[in-house]
Amino acid sequence: MRVGVYLAHPKPGSFNHALFDAVVDELREHGAEVVAHDLYAEGFSPLLTAGETETVAASGTAGDARLALHREEVAALDALVLVHPNWWGMPPAVLAGWVQRVMVPGVAYKLGTADGEPVGLLRAGRALVLNTSDTPETREREEFGDPLERIWAACVLPYVGVTDVRRRVFRTVTDSSGAERAQWLRQARQDAAALIG
Repeated sequence: MRVGVYLAHPKPGSFNHALFDAVVDELREHGAEVVAHDLYAEGFSPLLTAGETETVAASGTAGDARLALHREEVAALDALVLVHPNWWGMPPAVLAGWVQRVMVPGVAYKLGTADGEPVGLLRAGRALVLNTSDTPETREREEFGDPLERIWAACVLPYVGVTDVRRRVFRTVTDSSGAERAQWLRQARQDAAALIG
């Protein structure tokens, strides 16, 4: 099984990095072929160009070698794992830009007309989203409506053909203890193993 694991956090040594490392390690221990990307460390540019704004016609060849590699890889995955913090109810800009530049028509979906229904093209039928947050769960749900759940499970992943979307939120991170973080890493490993099980 080929799994892409994508990290979006700029600070080396962050808990997001620990989650990323744990998931990559767990997947490899279970025999998965892992394509692992730390988007910040790689310098992935989130800036959508004017030529990349097409939503209906299939995208042309990417002029950027890194972008072309990401598009080629994502099209051949069996599952996706996205690891990122909740910043203002959104993923970090680098991951939002990755979605906009990589999940393009002809690679991730097909759309006949602008108002039509998309046909997801990704082979990956399942995804795991691991989020960190400093917002208590009740407040996130009642005041904000859990925007990350809507982004991933309603807007992005089903659009490109991912029908099994799993998500885990670890909170609150800033004041968490070492024991809590160790338990969270064990949970992330279990979730990764279940994704390919």
